[in-house]
Amino acid sequence: MSLLLALLLDALFGEPPARLHPVVLMGRYLAWAWPRVQGFWGGAFYWSLGAFLFTLPALLLDLLLRPMAWGFLLLGPLLKPLFSLRMLLEEVWGVEASLGRDLEEARARLSRIVSRPTEDLSPEEVREAALESLAENLSDSLLAPLLYYALFGLAGATLYRYANTADAMWGYREHGKRGAFAARADDLLNLVPARITGLLLCPPRLWSRLLVEAKKTPSPNAGFPMAALALRLGVRLRKRGAYALNGQAPSPTHESMPRALFLVGSLGYGVGVALGLLL
Repeated sequence: MSLLLALLLDALFGEPPARLHPVVLMGRYLAWAWPRVQGFWGGAFYWSLGAFLFTLPALLLDLLLRPMAWGFLLLGPLLKPLFSLRMLLEEVWGVEASLGRDLEEARARLSRIVSRPTEDLSPEEVREAALESLAENLSDSLLAPLLYYALFGLAGATLYRYANTADAMWGYREHGKRGAFAARADDLLNLVPARITGLLLCPPRLWSRLLVEAKKTPSPNAGFPMAALALRLGVRLRKRGAYALNGQAPSPTHESMPRALFLVGSLGYGVGVALGLLL
């Protein structure tokens, strides 16, 4: 029931205020710790310290609330900030809506959801990058935290969200050994969720192609949901100078976006409801 309540809160209200958002607190800790990180083991220490500080309270709250008859009324709101689907759908549609008005506005809007430079992207590249973010975040922002919640409770979802946030802040290749532990921890935690997301997004008849296309990206995980969406829509998704997924297909058009948003939204909430009913 707690998972179903959290999904309902996400669908109706989206994200809580920043001052109450645990991911914002995680970001503040990571920003505080980063100047103190020296080398690989420094990164490992401060990553582990943060994981302990955020995961232990979640574990204690779960142990306290789960046995209570109405504990789900509190567990649901505690789980909600650890995943996000409504905001993802709104942000991606915001890029598409901006693209119809002004390219510079669309590039700026896109920069909120991708880490690559957006200043010189063409309209086709803006749309492709937005769809890549939609697919990757279906795994990172929804299915993975819900899966870890189903397996390990509130502590599992919290640890995953912390690791994903740490990777987003520390895990860039240019950070070298300082961010390597955060990057590898996120890779490990996403191994299974990313592949499940890819298989769910991609039609079974195209699974063999999915395994080939997913290997084209530098990330060991992101290629699976991104390639799956490219194959499902019959479009090309690419990053300039790095890869082209389903490269022989045409670039997505304006008509591709509503279909992609409906697909990701229905799959995301559908899987969430299924997990909620099984718990």
